[in-house]
Order: sequence, then structure tokens, then C-alpha cells
Amino acid sequence: MDRDRDEEMLNAVADDVLKHYYDPNYHGVDLKAQFAAAKLRLKKANSNGMALGEIAAALDSLNDSHTFFLPPQYAFRNEFGWRYQMVGDRCFITQVRPGSDADVKGVKPGDQILTINGYVPTRDTLWKMQYDFGVLRPQSTLRLDLQDPLGNKRAVGVVAAVHPIKRVMDLTLRDGGNDYFDIMRQNEQQWHDVRVRYADSGDALLIMKLPGFYFSESDVGMMFDKVRKHSALVVDLRGNPGGSVDMLQHFAGGVFDKDVPIADRVGRKDRKPQVAKTSHRPFTGKVVVLIDSRSASAAELFARLMQIEKRGIVLGDRSSGHVMESRRYTEQFGVETAVFYGVSVTDADLIMTDGKSLEHTGVTPDEVLLPSAADLASGRDPVLARAAELLGVKISPEDAGKMFPYEWPPE
Repeated sequence: MDRDRDEEMLNAVADDVLKHYYDPNYHGVDLKAQFAAAKLRLKKANSNGMALGEIAAALDSLNDSHTFFLPPQYAFRNEFGWRYQMVGDRCFITQVRPGSDADVKGVKPGDQILTINGYVPTRDTLWKMQYDFGVLRPQSTLRLDLQDPLGNKRAVGVVAAVHPIKRVMDLTLRDGGNDYFDIMRQNEQQWHDVRVRYADSGDALLIMKLPGFYFSESDVGMMFDKVRKHSALVVDLRGNPGGSVDMLQHFAGGVFDKDVPIADRVGRKDRKPQVAKTSHRPFTGKVVVLIDSRSASAAELFARLMQIEKRGIVLGDRSSGHVMESRRYTEQFGVETAVFYGVSVTDADLIMTDGKSLEHTGVTPDEVLLPSAADLASGRDPVLARAAELLGVKISPEDAGKMFPYEWPPE
């Protein structure tokens, strides 16, 4: 029964990708043959985890950051209590949750990750490792080889805190709405996590921390009501995974005094320009944009647009190079009691006015500036401090590091 369900998932995912992928030639990959081979391997799989891996592997042949399998949700959520990312070409711990197993075992911000479960993290492989270990086949323990800022090496096994999730959610309100309102509270927490945050230095400078392009057109208007009270702006897009292209257009229109083309959306059947239309009261002061290795999609488009139009300075680390446009297709087993799964499918590439796509290349800052291991260990932010300096405001790296403290979500 499990194997039949796994094969049904493979067939549904294959249909969605073959029908909707933006390139009808699939970059020269014989995708039908990939799915056929995955079906044969699936018949020999001896666990659901292996079967789900075969579905994901068939899509991996496209080497596309926005096309991937979304497996059914597990009845638990693992929380390891640490955050990590690429800084330049090295991977570092950036935050550790107090009281977590990682904290107890001495994992610290500023530790360089040499391997995770024996695999060396690189810019090309890290997101795949995160997908495999966190979404496709969640691990209960991760083995880390670490190097501290002084060069000392050690091995640590970090155990996840396991948070059970109800196997069956009742969304009919017949239970008094408990499950429904739990989902609503989770959504509220997610919106809180992606809210825009601000810090200012009098009238001279406003720093805007933008975690994602998840806002409305009216929100953009309120943002720039704040911005126009200052003579300079820092747009901090570090860690920003992107979001709505429509909101990118509205946001970009707030910093240009004319309509500017962002990119051409090249889909399966057509090519359409995406234009940022200037607002009736655009901000005309100086702008610095901050990016890092986790800045993706719409965040990368905005940073590159500022470079192409010579509107501002881009500072920080090279961005992720994950800049396609995609749509998620949700599938399910059952009707009244349903199991959901799906697939994210790239339905367009985005070609900027210089004739290039940012996919796999990312945005190289005008000034590359990376925090050191010691900076991460002590909570200093030399990148934000440098951005303020370029705009005529003195902020120490220590004070810059305190402006937007990391907020751990509730356990």
C-alpha cells in the first residue's frame, strides 16, 4: 500500500513538472527518462524515506533551486537550536538557542562547520543538505565537525528537540475549532517573524530590516512614509529569501523617480517585462543595500536593480543565486481525511536588463565585506557599521550588532 502511494506521488509530481516547467526542453535533461528510472528504483525501495528520496532525486537532475518535491508532512518537527549559513566560501554557526542541546554541548556562534554528517557544506550543496536533513528525511541527530575562531577542532553530535504534530487536524470546527485556531496562531507567529523592523540615527539615517517581500501595497506606502523623514536609507536584505514579485515592484518604485524595468519574465509560452512604477512621492536620498549568502529571489533582483540603475551601493556577501519564479502545486490522498504533498515548479526565468539571469551566479556586491569568525562570536556587525559609514553616520560594529537581535520562535 505504501509503495502504491509512493508511486502515485511520483506520477502526480511528474505530471505537474512536465506540464508546467518553464523550459519545455528541460535544459536538455530527458526528464521522462529520469522519472521512469525513479519508478524502477522506487519498486526496490525498502522504506518510505528511500522512496521519497527517489522522487526528489528525479527533480534534482534539473539543478533548479525552485523546482523540488514537497513530501507529506511528518508528525513531528525537529528543532536543533542552531542557525548556520555560508559566509564567503565557509559555513558558520550564527545563532544558538539558549538551553538547547547545541548550547549544552558548547556549540557557539563563530564556530566554522567543517562537515555535517560527514558532508562538506559548500554554496552549491548547503541548501540541498538542509532540504535532505530537514524536510525530506528529518534527522534526529546531526554530527558536526567544528573549528572555533582560534582554530581548535572538535566533533559534536547535536540531538534535536522533537516537537510532536497532530497526525490528524480537524478543520471542520466540530471540535470547537481547537485545530483551526492553532493554525491561525501559527500563521500569526509567522507574520510576526517576517515583519519589517527599523532603527534610525536621527533624521540622517533609517535602517530597514526587510526579512522578506511578504507585505501589501499599503504596507509599502507606510514604509516610505517613515523613509522620507530621513536623508539616507539602508535596506538590509540579509537572510531575505524573496517573496512576491508584485511587492518587489511596489517596493522598488519607492526609491526611483521614474518607471524602471526590473527584468523580463520568460515563461514557457511568453516573455513579459516586469516594471517598477515610481510612486507619487519616491525617496530620493542615498541608499545602501545589504545582502548575504541567504539573500535570494526578489531580494537579489532588488540588489542587482540598484546596481544596474546606479541608484545605490550594494554591500556584503555574494547572494545565493536562487532567482527563478515558481508556483506550488498541491496534491492529496483522500477527501475527508487527506494527506497533502506537492511540488514547487519553476514557471519562469527572470532576465535582467543586462541580458543575464542571476540563477546560479547571484549578485556580487560593489564592496564585498564579510564578518569574521570573531565578529560572529562576539555579535559584532561590521557590515551594517560600514553601510552607515558610507552614508555619513558613525555606528560601531558592536552597536550595529545589537540593532536587530535574533528572535527565536516559540518552541
